[in-house]
Amino acid sequence: MVGNSYRQQAIRETFDTIVIGSGIGGLAAAVLLARHGHQRVLVLERHYAVGGFTHVFHRPGFEWDVGVHYVGQMQEPDSPVRKIFDHLSEGRLTWAPMPDVYDRVIMAGRCYDYVTGVDRFRQQMTHYFPNEAHAIQRYLRLIRATVRWSGAYFAERALPPFLARWMGGLLRWPFMRYARRNTATVLGKLTENAELKGVLAAQWGDYGLPPSESSFAIHSIIAQHYFDGASYPVGGAGSIARALSPEIERCGGQIVVGAEVGSILTDARYGAIGVRMADGQEFRASAVISDAGARNTFGRLLRNDLPDVEAIAAQVQSIPPSTAHLCLYVGLNGSANDLGLSGTNLWIYPGPDHDDNVRRFLEDRQSPLPMIYISFPSAKDPTFIERFPGRATIEVICAVPFDLFSGWENSRWKKRPAEYEALKKQFAERMLEALYRHVPSVRGRVVHAELSTPLTTRHFSNYQTGEIYGLAHTPARFRLRCLGPRTPVPNLYLTGQDAAVVGVVGATAGGVLAASAVLKKNIFKVATSG
Repeated sequence: MVGNSYRQQAIRETFDTIVIGSGIGGLAAAVLLARHGHQRVLVLERHYAVGGFTHVFHRPGFEWDVGVHYVGQMQEPDSPVRKIFDHLSEGRLTWAPMPDVYDRVIMAGRCYDYVTGVDRFRQQMTHYFPNEAHAIQRYLRLIRATVRWSGAYFAERALPPFLARWMGGLLRWPFMRYARRNTATVLGKLTENAELKGVLAAQWGDYGLPPSESSFAIHSIIAQHYFDGASYPVGGAGSIARALSPEIERCGGQIVVGAEVGSILTDARYGAIGVRMADGQEFRASAVISDAGARNTFGRLLRNDLPDVEAIAAQVQSIPPSTAHLCLYVGLNGSANDLGLSGTNLWIYPGPDHDDNVRRFLEDRQSPLPMIYISFPSAKDPTFIERFPGRATIEVICAVPFDLFSGWENSRWKKRPAEYEALKKQFAERMLEALYRHVPSVRGRVVHAELSTPLTTRHFSNYQTGEIYGLAHTPARFRLRCLGPRTPVPNLYLTGQDAAVVGVVGATAGGVLAASAVLKKNIFKVATSG
């Protein structure tokens, strides 16, 4: 087991740094502080499992991930992303490549494959849309340009304030040319072909906003992230936390679960000086890093009478939360091989206009689900068949608004009213039918099906509207100057998705930025130089 229970573990009262939350952003920051700063770090996790959205859960005979479905840029040992994870885990974390076709888009019954390799991707898209070769080429050039300038944009966030004031505008400007435009606008300038636009934007579920709402910057970062294919952690998503934790503990740190932080302690002279737990106990440290999200950090954990905190809380509040979702966790009698399941993800849409798909569903929830994503974790992890012989797992995911379930937000987990359970059953049946339609080999083999809702996510992650990607990745989000590892409170830092961008790698980058800011050194350069 990674981490010990708060009520069962003796915890010293002082540490070098306290990290609130054990998502990948929190764990990455803690590992880097331990290794490069020789710090004793206390990681406090309110959930009973370590890892945030990288953790797994079990039912008899089965295991599912809750947020790690595939990770790009792990195929080549010299990839900077791979080097960072090798550095964090000391090589303990290994990766299994996914199939050559890592994503398959099914749009109004027509199939489009995302194949590994940017040149092959271009050729494949041109094969589907032979009259759009020029638009596809221009699209790929825009993706590369946007991602190329993103490095300077995020590096600026870790600079000391005086340097950021001096040169921040120059570092941000090239990236912001793309970040301030939405994805629909950019694609609309490239082509009038609605089907092509729908296919190119088909991964919008990876960042949680349809094209008219999402910044083209996040679309570009996610698209490029997967151009060279995708991988899955060997041993399942839970292997990530298991691989990172030893360094924290070896340096005298502790990882504690069931430990809910009530507030961040501050001092007029020193800034953040520790945390007060929900039960009143206090722990002190020279620095505090929050992996609880910007909304929770500025809106709940900090006193709003601190200088600039109230203003920043208002800025953060101006950005909507990212999407909520339903996830149907399916357990099957039979192995992935027996059932003919591959690791290729399926993205299923009723039509190419993603914004219209969402709008119709919001107006009438009986209309087609706007997006269905089907993942096959047991087919992605080569060790699953050894750990759970004769079994397979599938996850069926759909983006939905929190409002569908907000009427029961004051009810308790596993004790919610019959109306809530009835709505869950309706959605579970619709999602199962979609699974049977697109993966007919599993019909009659389902022995477990369990639906999580935005209220489930809220219960475990403490995101108040059940969001999964932190603050929504709108153009306005990228204009905010308050998002990054540094905060106006001395010795208080942010990590995770809100300090960088969405996803496993994005949240990890937030951890690298936070550790760099605390230690006042370029940890990214150190981690990728080997």
